[in-house]
Amino acid sequence: MKFIDEFRNKQLAQSLVKQIDMTLRQPLRLMEFCGGHTHAILRFGIRKILPPQIEMLSGPGCPVCVTSSKDLDRAIALSRIPGVILATFGDMVRVRGTKGSLQGERATGADVRIVYSPLDALNLAGKHPGRPVIFLGIGFETTAPGVAASILEAEVKGLKNYFVFSLHKLTPPATRAILDAGEARLSGILGPGHVTTVIGAEAWRFLPDKYRIPIAVAGFEPLDILRGISMLADQINRGQVRVDNAYSRSVLPHGNPTALSIMNRVFETCDAEWRGVGLLPQSGLRLRKEYLSFDATEAFPIRVDSGEEPNGCRCGEVLRGILNPSQCPLFRRVCNLENPLGPCMVSSEGACSAYLQYGEDSLEDRPD
Repeated sequence: MKFIDEFRNKQLAQSLVKQIDMTLRQPLRLMEFCGGHTHAILRFGIRKILPPQIEMLSGPGCPVCVTSSKDLDRAIALSRIPGVILATFGDMVRVRGTKGSLQGERATGADVRIVYSPLDALNLAGKHPGRPVIFLGIGFETTAPGVAASILEAEVKGLKNYFVFSLHKLTPPATRAILDAGEARLSGILGPGHVTTVIGAEAWRFLPDKYRIPIAVAGFEPLDILRGISMLADQINRGQVRVDNAYSRSVLPHGNPTALSIMNRVFETCDAEWRGVGLLPQSGLRLRKEYLSFDATEAFPIRVDSGEEPNGCRCGEVLRGILNPSQCPLFRRVCNLENPLGPCMVSSEGACSAYLQYGEDSLEDRPD
């Protein structure tokens, strides 16, 4: 397929790998923040063809995975309210809270519906004017503008039964938290392409300026990823730290001003709980006071006990990049694609899901 094939060129991939190998002067520990990168890296066998001195670590770039058990318990409680339609993306339905899942609630009568966009949830509100429709807003900066747009549309249409439970999170604070903790001891970061399309490459300026850590923003095709890794290796070899952009066809220095404007018009920052990381100041998004009439937590105040992680689940350590999924004692034997225990196995962007689906010995479409 034209355009896709251009980014899966085996000869160019081999050339980039050779360039990386020639550039290396020391072992590197690189973190791909984005779960989409983790899946692409494993699917295309990139770990296999990289020089052995390069270690790739998975990060917290899966919004479903970093949703805390307590927040999921809140979503489950909202689904139990009589008459409520709770709309959510498919991955969230199977993630386990402290005492069950949204899938379990649906099996016992709760009206939990899978949608593909917040506008689908908005349409549900229009079709069911006598019932509250709550959209479970999960995602990073990539999805937040779309949710904000749905709220503005609901205001224009006068829909009083549309609500959002915002669990949106911001990626730079999580990156700071991982670096401040010092557990992963990183040489560089492969920056998230979709997020950075919205926030802009300059949003990562704090990495070289404060932490002296190089970053290269990359897309999701093999050549995108290899070029990003090559940029990081070159920076480190030259003793430089900067923000490189290997995804310039999508990412601009200051991002998407329209998307940022809509997001900032509707949302403001707040403290947020991240699974495996904890409470991070100003790392979440909540509705501004002008739009509180659309806030599910205001319309339906609920209280839940502190959420608990599934017994033995090590997703938190996987999300911080200090544990390889296969090192979790539950991996494959207890927690697998048919019976996922933790969110990193449930989500289509989860690291555990990627390791089990693609593995190191059963990869397809490798650029070899």
